[in-house]
Order: sequence, then C-alpha cells, then structure tokens
Amino acid sequence: MSIRARYEIELKSVFDNLVLMCRHIEAAIEKSVQALVERDFELAHEVRDDHKIISQMEREIEQACLRILLMEHPVASDFHEVSAALKMITDLERIGDQAWNIAEITTQFSNKKYMKKLDHIPEMAVIVIQMVKDGVHAYVNRDLELARSLEKTDDKVDDLFQMVMTDLTELIQEKPDQAERAIMLMMVTKYLERIGDHAVNIGQWVEYALTGNRLEIE
Repeated sequence: MSIRARYEIELKSVFDNLVLMCRHIEAAIEKSVQALVERDFELAHEVRDDHKIISQMEREIEQACLRILLMEHPVASDFHEVSAALKMITDLERIGDQAWNIAEITTQFSNKKYMKKLDHIPEMAVIVIQMVKDGVHAYVNRDLELARSLEKTDDKVDDLFQMVMTDLTELIQEKPDQAERAIMLMMVTKYLERIGDHAVNIGQWVEYALTGNRLEIE
C-alpha cells in the first residue's frame, strides 16, 4: 500500500472519530441543559460518563493524528489538515468540559423554583450545539463557507448572553437574597457562551486546514 493510500485511510478514520466525538458532545450539552431545566440530577450525573468518553476520544484522535504526521514526507496541505484536527480536538474537549461544568452547577440547585424563566438558556444551547456540529461537518466536508459562517452565528449567542446577564444583574439588585442562585445561572450562561467561542475556533481551524491561513477573532 502506498503512503498516500495509508494517509487517506488514516485521515478517514480521524474524520469518522471527530464526527463521533461531536455526537457525544452534542449529547452532553443537551443533557446538561435538560438536567438544569428539569432539575434532573440523575441526568446531570450522566454527563460525567459522556465527559469520560469525550476525553478518551481526544486522546485516541490525537494519537491517530500523530501517526499520520510521522508518515514520510507529508506535504504542506497534509500538515495543515492534520494540525487543524489536533487543534480542533482540544476545543472539542474543552466544550465537553463546559457541558460537565453546567451539569455540576445543576446538582447544586435546590428544588425551589428558579428566580427567572430559563427560556434563553435552552435557546443558547440549541444554537451552540448546531455550531459545534457545523464546525466538525465543515472540516470533514471541506466546507469553507460553513466554517466562516460560525462567527456570525456566534453573534446570536453573544446577544442572548448579554440579555440573560442583564436580567440576572437586575434580579440581584431587586432580590439580593437570591444572588447566589442568580450567579450560578450566570455561570451556566457563560459556559454556553464559551462553547460558542470554541465552535468559532473550530471554524478558524477549518480555515487553516483548507487555506493555510487562520483568521483571528478581533
């Protein structure tokens, strides 16, 4: 088998595992936010298992990428493609961390009603899950336009983040006795906002893989 053929087989394996890792991350985010909304502490604990799988997959994909780079005389485009995958799995693993953080916060809430409706938080989750999915699909399908669209989509996440933070800040001023729980919701919102940022990073690594350039967020 030629080195080129081996490269294509190894890279296809990386693509497949990235998609699988993405699915586990989607599930982890969905579970963590559903657990928050429904106060389902058992579901929140399930995210721990998802997090372990995500971390293991990061290690496996990293090893596969390193095997590819050790092949003889990789050309520049190969190097960009594999290096981008290595960077992307770091962002994906951190997204898994954020989902686990949300689940951990969920377990700290009592059974009392939330001081604020959580409409915007699930809305943020839907958007960032799609962003993560789009970032991975853009890489696998070499879709530069989709990768570049992520930064614009992230503006929606930022707008929702600001709305929630403003509402919770006002609530703290009106009801100081609920400050602790409001701050925990702020943290959940911040974690979702950070997931959006990591998805944008993934889009930038797709740009690097396809063009050799990586645009930085201003």
